[in-house]
Amino acid sequence: WAFYQTGCSLRLLCPQAFSPTVWHFLSILQEQFGSMAGANTYLTPPGTQGFAPHYDDIEAFVLQLEGKKRWRVYRPRTDAEVLPQFSSANLTQAELGEPVLETVLETGDLLYFPRGFIHQGDCLPDAHSLHITVSSYQRNSWGDFLEKLLPAALQMALEEEVEYRQGLPMDYLQYMGVANSDTVDARRTAFVEKVQSLIKKLVDYVPIDAAVDQRAKSFLHDCLPPVLTESEKAQSVYGFPARWQDGGPCNVDILITKDTEVRLLRHGIVRLCNEEAGVMLYYTTENSRVYHKEEPKFLELDPEYTDSVEFLLSSYPNHVSVANLPCETLEEKISLATLLFEKGILTTKKPLAKI
Repeated sequence: WAFYQTGCSLRLLCPQAFSPTVWHFLSILQEQFGSMAGANTYLTPPGTQGFAPHYDDIEAFVLQLEGKKRWRVYRPRTDAEVLPQFSSANLTQAELGEPVLETVLETGDLLYFPRGFIHQGDCLPDAHSLHITVSSYQRNSWGDFLEKLLPAALQMALEEEVEYRQGLPMDYLQYMGVANSDTVDARRTAFVEKVQSLIKKLVDYVPIDAAVDQRAKSFLHDCLPPVLTESEKAQSVYGFPARWQDGGPCNVDILITKDTEVRLLRHGIVRLCNEEAGVMLYYTTENSRVYHKEEPKFLELDPEYTDSVEFLLSSYPNHVSVANLPCETLEEKISLATLLFEKGILTTKKPLAKI
């Protein structure tokens, strides 16, 4: 408060860790956007400005919670600043043109500005401001996807096609490079054509689905855990009555049978990935509300369980009986369902037990 009284803005990081309302809001947005949704909260004294003009690498939604604040928004200055990969440094007023929007947000108002739009906000002399900025779509472009995809494609091409492993011409340094870019030389033409040919053939090796799975794996690590309704809690491990009573554990056995009807808690909380180490099921139910406080959560599954997980994904939001899971034996069906229930990934149609 001493800082606030001397004209400083206060920024509260990660309000979703403290506010169930913000947590619920962001958990809905991340599912809708298919991208991490984050937030910061800003308290600014009357008559002050917290930040210099700048643009961000996120899609931003500003919701005014208390007081009011004047905002000015400017278009990207150049084509290179349209949908930028990274945020800008602080800008000066001399570097800006005329704003495309100038408005005062009051309690309950919402302002959206896309990546690359320069913005600045300042408090009026007669009112403080409390607002929350919700962000999404950071590093979530086609270019970011290709950064994952192309190295994987090149690795596959190197393994499968000898042409990619053949040596470079011994004398290529003599005629290639910027110093030789204006030189007319048949060897240069051949070299460029060879590179272009290898790049075109690289398309045949792009593991698009595998690259998507790797991005999804990272996304699930970024995600907030799902917010459960009261009925979901009652039908999941979070409502299970295991407890300590009279000096010992009570109600600790999860009694799933072939007739138990189950479904995924949510469709977007798991991702099945085939990796070098085996089949991994990544999930969000044990994530922290603090960004990356926990390591990525995953289960290593026997490959024969893959069809059952895919069956659960395709069946959502309908319940299916454990007996219908496409495992070889009833024991395996119950074992898989119990494991997924323990991790909060599955819910049952009816609560398994009551206190």
